[in-house]
Amino acid sequence: MMNMRTFKALNGLSLELKTSLGTALVMADPHIGFEVGRGIRIRTGFEERLADFVIERDPDVLILLGDVKDPIGLNSTVRRMLETFFSRLRDFQVMVIKGNHDGRIEEVAERYGVRVVDHALIDGMLFVHGHRKLPRVEFSEAYLGHVHPVYNIVQGGISRSVKVFVRVGRFLILPTVNPYLDGFSVDVGLRMVPFLRDVKVVSLFLPEGVHVGSVVVDRT
Repeated sequence: MMNMRTFKALNGLSLELKTSLGTALVMADPHIGFEVGRGIRIRTGFEERLADFVIERDPDVLILLGDVKDPIGLNSTVRRMLETFFSRLRDFQVMVIKGNHDGRIEEVAERYGVRVVDHALIDGMLFVHGHRKLPRVEFSEAYLGHVHPVYNIVQGGISRSVKVFVRVGRFLILPTVNPYLDGFSVDVGLRMVPFLRDVKVVSLFLPEGVHVGSVVVDRT
């Protein structure tokens, strides 16, 4: 049973787009198996909750913007986690945009009919992970992850780090959909994207859709 608090969190950290393929549910950087990769002994069951969320949303296509798994390798534990996730989504059209953590993911994904690609272009919308140079294609909008953007907001003298969506011209960077993981400041994160390293100003949006404002990127 999907916990409503979890559902709300995942809902705010994902994106729904209308395409010629139908409704596309887009999310970035699940990092399934993060418990294994980061030495956490307690199992969270995140891969099952994420699958439940997708089933509840019932999209026509699910687009995962890379780093579907956390460990770069593929040990038996992470393999089982991925099998649990993909098997529960067997009835959905699922596309994985391969990220830098997704080594050997094809060994599991393709058994469940999941497409694994370096990028996808749908109706002029480009989907990439963000760790490589842009493919040589024409596009009107681009969606990526990789950065795990967060921003420090000060309220009542207290500073807290919150996940944000980052708009840079035609590009929209999604935060990690994993509620157990934080991320990098926008300044640091943009340096990780080859085609956005020279950006000077970005617009930030909270998961609730609230526009935080335009922020000057610190290059010092």
